[in-house]
Amino acid sequence: MNLTGRFAPSPTGVLHLGNLRTALASWLSVRASGGRWLVRMEDVDGPRCRRDLGEAQLRDLAALGLESDVPVLWQSDRGPAYRAALAALHAAGRLYPCACSRRDLQQLASAPHAGDGLRPYPGRCRGRAWEGFDRALRLQLPAGAVAWTDRLLGPQADDPAALTGDPLLFRRDGCFAYHLAVVVDDGAQGVTEVVRGGDLRDVTATQIRLQEALGLPRPAYAHLGLVAAPDGGRLGKRTGALGLAALAERGVAVPEVLGWLGWSLGCLDRPEPCTAAELVARFSWDRVPPGEVRVPGDWA
Repeated sequence: MNLTGRFAPSPTGVLHLGNLRTALASWLSVRASGGRWLVRMEDVDGPRCRRDLGEAQLRDLAALGLESDVPVLWQSDRGPAYRAALAALHAAGRLYPCACSRRDLQQLASAPHAGDGLRPYPGRCRGRAWEGFDRALRLQLPAGAVAWTDRLLGPQADDPAALTGDPLLFRRDGCFAYHLAVVVDDGAQGVTEVVRGGDLRDVTATQIRLQEALGLPRPAYAHLGLVAAPDGGRLGKRTGALGLAALAERGVAVPEVLGWLGWSLGCLDRPEPCTAAELVARFSWDRVPPGEVRVPGDWA
């Protein structure tokens, strides 16, 4: 089966080893099927995103041999498409205005991650009268669980109302929210496989509900275990979270990085220098370990 996969980082900093592992897994899955691979810059949250950081991320991907098969899409250029999606949801009676505080909205609008301490939105603004598209807007979720099969985790089921609550789709400051942008763009770009970190697993059911509301097809999902420090802790920002530049300063060259990433994805019996192309024939989701992986002690 030919796939359309994507890697969609936010240009807010350096691509760390976890990001690079996700990008490589997505690229390998697509290349092994003879499919198409896309890079998308999720710079919808304007104040936190920088074009120069996105360009630096693209250079790091190119250094690994991972380049988009089509021109890179920048979400900051996609406002009309997101507004059209909001209009369709309003026409279907699925949106309502939210009067929560600016701080709450800023926290809930960006891509959520495990450990952030964010709680599901309790629905306290449900039933508010429509006030137009210049207000913060939420999608009213239907009751009930969503089931899907994850390529790594197997059968999954969640009630999105219990995990995220009604998702924020538009902020009062004019920013489109993560859930809306990612779902609209996956649909527009024909994405059939989403590979991402396990810290985003808990938003999958919410995004599936939004796909259903917009009449978009559901892609397959694969949620990778996270990359941790040698002691199991979080990779620190003081080391550049172990991006390519930080590793180069430690004497770790790109072929060694690829060898370790390939080994961590089950393509190699042991880490050894290689190219991304050399890993394609050895990639299979059946070989990818589902849990956390730790970087070598002499890299951190």
